[in-house]
Parts: sequence; C-alpha cells; structure tokens
Amino acid sequence: MGQEKPDLRDCLALWAVPGIGSMMSKRIISYSGGIKGMFALKNSDLLHIPGVGQALADAIKREDYYRHADEMLEFAEKFGIGILTWFDKDYPVRLKVCEDSPLVLFVKGQPIESEKKFLAMVGTRAATQRGQAFCRELVEQISRTHPDVSIVSGLAYGIDIAAHKACVEFGVPTYGVLAHGLDTIYPTAHRDVAAEMVKTGGLVTEFFPKTVPDKTNFVRRNRIIAGLCDATIVVESDVKGGSLITAELANSYNRDVFALPGRPADKFSSGCNKLIKTNQAHLVESLADIEYVLGWNSQPKAIQRSLFVELDPESQKIYDALQDGELSIDEISRSTGMTMPKVSSLLLTMELNGVVRGMPGKLYARQ
Repeated sequence: MGQEKPDLRDCLALWAVPGIGSMMSKRIISYSGGIKGMFALKNSDLLHIPGVGQALADAIKREDYYRHADEMLEFAEKFGIGILTWFDKDYPVRLKVCEDSPLVLFVKGQPIESEKKFLAMVGTRAATQRGQAFCRELVEQISRTHPDVSIVSGLAYGIDIAAHKACVEFGVPTYGVLAHGLDTIYPTAHRDVAAEMVKTGGLVTEFFPKTVPDKTNFVRRNRIIAGLCDATIVVESDVKGGSLITAELANSYNRDVFALPGRPADKFSSGCNKLIKTNQAHLVESLADIEYVLGWNSQPKAIQRSLFVELDPESQKIYDALQDGELSIDEISRSTGMTMPKVSSLLLTMELNGVVRGMPGKLYARQ
C-alpha cells in the first residue's frame, strides 16, 4: 500500500461498515488512495473497485460511520482499551502476515509483544477431566521453563477456560480472543477469570461494542487465535467442531498444529486422532514434543535486534534467495528446498530480528 498510514479515526470508520471484511477493507484503501478518499467516492466509482458489489457500495454510503468511530474512541478512553490498526508497528506481527488479518484490533490489558512466544490451546466445550488435567500440566511445565510464553484461547467453556484458569494459577500470561465487543464478557460465568487475565495478559477482539456473539463471529474469532500464535494445540475435539476449524486455519497460515491423542472409543479424542492420522497435526503428550518441533530448546532467550545479525545456514539460504526481490513462502520453499512450515518459522524469526520484512500479498523482502 503506497499511500501514507491512515488515521486511526479513518480506520475505525471503515471498519464500522457492515460487511467490509478484512481483505476487502485493505483492498479498498489501496484502490481508493485512502479511507477519506473512499468515503468521498460516488456509488458508481465504488463499484469499479474489484469485489465491491452494490450491497457493499450502498452500505458505505448509507450513514456517517465517523460517528461510530468517535463512539469507539470515547469508549476506549473511558475503559482503558488499546486500539491497533494493521498499519501500526505494534500490531502483532504473526497476525499481520495472515492475509485475512483484521484491519483493527481492540485490546484490553497488556500489549501483545511480538518478541515473545505464543501458543494457542483450544478444544471442546465438553472437556473431560483428562483434557483439563492436560491443560493444567502443560501450563505448569511452561511456567517453569519458558517465562516468555503466552497462551491464547477463546474464553469459552471447556478446554478454553481450563487453559486460561491454569495460566492464572501458574502466572503465565494468557489472552482471550472474543467473538463480541469488549463491553461484555461471554459467557458471563467467566467474568472473574477475565478480570484476572488482564493483569498479565488480556482480552482481544475485532468487534465493536454491542456486537452480538453469534455463530459466524466465533468462526472469525478462531482465525485470530490461530494467527496470533506460533502453534495451535488441540487438546480435545469431536470430528467436527470449532477447534478443528482453528487447526485448519493454523495449517493454512503455515503454523504448526499439535493434537493430544486418545483412545479410539473416546468421542472427544476422535477429532485429535483424525488430525494426527491425516498428518494435519503433530502428536503431543508433553511440552517436550512442542519444544522439539518448534526448536525452542535452541532458541535464544531474548531476540537481539541488530543491523548485523549472524544468520544460521538455513536462514542464510532464505536471505540469499531474496537477493533478487520479493518472494512468497512457496517460492522461497522451492528455491531453498525447505518445507513451507520450516520457511514460515524461519521468516518469522528473521522478521523479528529486522532481517526481512513482510509485504502485502504474503510476500517477503530483505529489510
């Protein structure tokens, strides 16, 4: 996007348009030369933007969305809510490289620090004692050996709340991604846990206040859970469910997925077993499995940003491949002979080190 960074108020106004969507909002900014320019376009001109149909064009011209922006700014100031746009340097870098990352994020609590590690823990709402115990044991292990790890989940019943509660118990930062605005907590039974979470972690959403947590919003919520994290752990799941959608999204972002295996007769292990059998997830039984796949044991405790970063041989291959310009992960994979998940993981570290930068269209270039 060649134009200047849009104003926060402009971004909020655009994000308030019903049906605007993540990818469409960014496309409109590119084609119209900025958000103010977009709102000034005639209906007929809006229809020339690829993907903009009559319904969306009518919605854009229907009302004054700057009123919604001003209401959100007032709400955020009153309740101490941070607002991040896709153009901000503090926007979570893992999420930013996802094509369908939201234009705006609202955060209650602590900032999401991209230099730290993030794991998603998700699963069925009908969690068993075994699943809840696994969450607690894994979080306890993380608290002892990886103080730079945060856990992300959806604040739902079952596995989600078990993971959040374990984090509160053992002092691990945890973030809940909501399917509604920050003016409420759903389920209401989790208000007390949410209040504890914001002390070291936080609550995250792309939705304005007064948004109803309907079914489609939970699906949209899942992509943020997967996009924020280095990897997603499915603790328990039936063969159908939101957790498998989150796993599918994580795979589409070239992130690692883990699944806790169970007995064939166990209903809420069937989804996890299927992920493992179809090579969509690594088998996980303890933190050691995650450390092995993600290479955490060999990672430095703190990432050093420098103009002169000493690259390991595999990262050097990627850097050399980018000498002729911007490349996609797929192109880098073919050029270097490394798998796409491996390339994606290395690119994330290189981006955090300031060696490469993510570009629109899932492209990467030298910094």
